[in-house]
Amino acid sequence: MKYVLKKIGTLILTLLAVSALVFFAFSFIPASPALSKLGTEATAEKIAELNHQMGLDRPVLVRFGEWVAGIVHGDFGISYSYNTPVTQLLSEKIAVTMLLSVMAILITVILSFPLGIYVARKSDSKLDVFFTTVNQMIMSIPSFFSGILITLIFGLILHVFTPGAYVSYKRDFFKCVAYLVFPALSIALPKISMVVKLLKDTALKEADKDYVRTAYSRGNRTKAVFYKHVLKNAIIPVITFLGMTFADIIAGSIIVEQVFGVPGLGRILLTSISGRDYPVVEAIILLLATAVVVSNLIVDLLYKKFDPRIHV
Repeated sequence: MKYVLKKIGTLILTLLAVSALVFFAFSFIPASPALSKLGTEATAEKIAELNHQMGLDRPVLVRFGEWVAGIVHGDFGISYSYNTPVTQLLSEKIAVTMLLSVMAILITVILSFPLGIYVARKSDSKLDVFFTTVNQMIMSIPSFFSGILITLIFGLILHVFTPGAYVSYKRDFFKCVAYLVFPALSIALPKISMVVKLLKDTALKEADKDYVRTAYSRGNRTKAVFYKHVLKNAIIPVITFLGMTFADIIAGSIIVEQVFGVPGLGRILLTSISGRDYPVVEAIILLLATAVVVSNLIVDLLYKKFDPRIHV
């Protein structure tokens, strides 16, 4: 319990540091949100007036304090471009991106573990070279290009789904999930290859250790030794990798959304950056940082579950 409370305290301090870094970084960027919003109609008087309306003429520490206080109450401010509360603007989009990211991580786990175990057990067979070659090829393909190939094969040729025909989860949750399977798969493919390789390498390394030879000397069968001893220890680095790669999966989700026409954070993040809509950008970065930090906390807590010898 003490460890959990300590990790939660560290999580809060991390998010506070991230929020400060993000806020001050955007506050000191020379580009003016007021100038970007006014465009060709910008004059010194209009820029000063709009800065006053948006509160940008106040001291930066005062604005930061108000921003943090607002976040505590779930208020990320008002969007400069849309004149809408950021929370209202992002509520559905963050849900879509998180759903896509979670589906990608689930697909990664569901497919990579059986494949990794199978490849590890077939490491001395003639198929090992084939598995390794295919795995390296898939690993080297970016998620957005996988998305293009999946759209071409499953959407335009096989007609398994209709590209761009996204259905909101509020309208029909199951149709939404069915559509997101394909973008989630395109995000998961390179991660599956990485996990398969990592699981294979760690399993083979564990298989050469003394405790495995001792298990064999006691008359245990190969299959029993592999699943009871080797796999249990080999899986720990894989869990660490999955926790660390969650940030990459979220970033991949934002990119792949553009390929499949998914209305997540990707499009609004790009338009907000180009339009200097800093409240929206700051909120998205902080929300994504929260998701990553929480996922790392979950990974830390899982260590003890898989190996009680580990003192986290």
